[in-house]
Amino acid sequence: MKIKRLLSLCLICLGMMPVLKAQSLAHRLEALPQAAEVKVLETTHFQEKYLVRFTQPVNPHQPEQGTFQQRVFVCHRGYDCPTVLVTEGYGAHYALNPHYRNELSELLGANILVVEHRYFLESVPDPCDWAHFNGHNEAHDLHAIVEAFKALYTGSWIATGASKGGHNTLIYTAHYPNDMDLAVPYVGPLCRSTEDGRHEPFLADSVGTLPQRQYIQQLQIEILKRKEALLAPFDSLCQANHYAFSLPIRSIYDYAVLEFPFAFWQMGYTMDALSALDASNRDLFNCFVQISDPGYFVHESTTTPFFIQAAKELGYYGYNLEPFRAYSDHTSTAGYLHDLFIPKGLDLSFDPSLYDYLMDFLQNGQAQMIFIYGEYDPWSAVRVPDFGRENIRIYIAPQASHGAKIASFDEATQTEIKDLIQRWLQD
Repeated sequence: MKIKRLLSLCLICLGMMPVLKAQSLAHRLEALPQAAEVKVLETTHFQEKYLVRFTQPVNPHQPEQGTFQQRVFVCHRGYDCPTVLVTEGYGAHYALNPHYRNELSELLGANILVVEHRYFLESVPDPCDWAHFNGHNEAHDLHAIVEAFKALYTGSWIATGASKGGHNTLIYTAHYPNDMDLAVPYVGPLCRSTEDGRHEPFLADSVGTLPQRQYIQQLQIEILKRKEALLAPFDSLCQANHYAFSLPIRSIYDYAVLEFPFAFWQMGYTMDALSALDASNRDLFNCFVQISDPGYFVHESTTTPFFIQAAKELGYYGYNLEPFRAYSDHTSTAGYLHDLFIPKGLDLSFDPSLYDYLMDFLQNGQAQMIFIYGEYDPWSAVRVPDFGRENIRIYIAPQASHGAKIASFDEATQTEIKDLIQRWLQD
């Protein structure tokens, strides 16, 4: 009888092990001094998953000025597994998806911490004081989270992010180079001014083939020539989607035409997506708005914080109006970022000190970094420069777009990148 009772107790305990394990991690998360809330989430790729609302100072230099809650998504495999820190550049709502994982986590069998960027979605201070929205403070946010979670996760740590998140990986690594064992930014730009000036010649001379670039320009001109015919459905589309703009609809139409090649190459479209030059108005219009969605130009959206930071310190791109001047209502597009995207009343001027700080780090810093870019991505026009340093490697995926990743390369290059990651993590 005792043996049967003992066996029964063992079976009960075995059945409870996942529950006890989940409670153990939940209790550890709740015990973090900065954890204001811990919530269980569904997951298909990890043993456990949680949302943690992490208390951060709005101004790290003066904590008495108040705090805000920053969303951190914890995808758990094991305490001694590697941990991938996703330095998100925007909101991180996608991490709620039960099927979420990323390339490096899959490659390394790693935990993931996804950190929503300050001032986006549910990680916004109240009141929202834009004075504290800068690269130094976003790096401090990540450092505070890593310091707290390193008490839980004892394996190697890898920082990564894509697009603005990739730029954020660079900012964080430059500020706290000893936090991570390795950083792998994807398609992260490094602009030097509000209208950097390198994107326009890249689109005009470097991306794709000459016949492709010429055809896209001809298509842009055709769309401008048919503005009087296409403006009505363009306006109707915007009204149906409740788009609100800072400029008249005719101006938005012209900006959408100027944006067309950038959107085309960034998103990885092929020439098959383009209509014929003599296509019907309907087909030309559908091609136009499919590739260059006018919703990009709304004056208030979830990406407004990005445009504010771009105007302050991240920089952005300009437009080449010259080939279209005879067909456009615009005489100049200088300052368009402020005209279109910056909320009224905000007086912002570009500060190049963050760019200078990052350039100095790239030339002199010792952190190990692997940068991934796409050859046809317009943001590759402002990729980090190659100073020939052994601790910083740059890989450019042939003909790849803004979605470039390790899997975008041929097998030999993928193996080279993966071997480099493993070697650096073992050093």
